[in-house]
Amino acid sequence: MGKGMTNNSSHPDAVNSTNTEDSGETEGGVKYFTLEEVRVHNMSDETWLIIHDKVYDITSFLEEHPGGEEVLMEAAGGDATESFEDVGHSIDAREMLQQYYIGELCKDDRKNEDLKGEHVTNSGKSSNTWTTWLIPVIVAVVVGVLYRYYTCEHKSS
Repeated sequence: MGKGMTNNSSHPDAVNSTNTEDSGETEGGVKYFTLEEVRVHNMSDETWLIIHDKVYDITSFLEEHPGGEEVLMEAAGGDATESFEDVGHSIDAREMLQQYYIGELCKDDRKNEDLKGEHVTNSGKSSNTWTTWLIPVIVAVVVGVLYRYYTCEHKSS
């Protein structure tokens, strides 16, 4: 029976219960870690990351990561939210992340608490999305107009 137990079928806290027993504050079944507690876990033998204020122990995933161990080690012990989102991870990758979940970042150490609702609604993200395609479209139209202008002018001369 113990042989069949994997990270996928066990409770997320069971993944690294030996690492989290002596640190972290428990509230309502959720362990809370300070930023300082997370920062000390920045070596390849114990690697923790913060993504969207959730703490993950990704030590066992380092060698499996498609982008390489180095990418994860650069963010080890810190907030990797921006890097994680910049890469554009798939839904499968986001679901896989849950098996490494060990707790939450303490509310005092969370940044942009007031802006969190905006992130969830994607209001800021949607404006970034449309500007990423709008600017190249405007540039393409300007280039097209200039091209037509110069080609028409040379034909009439």
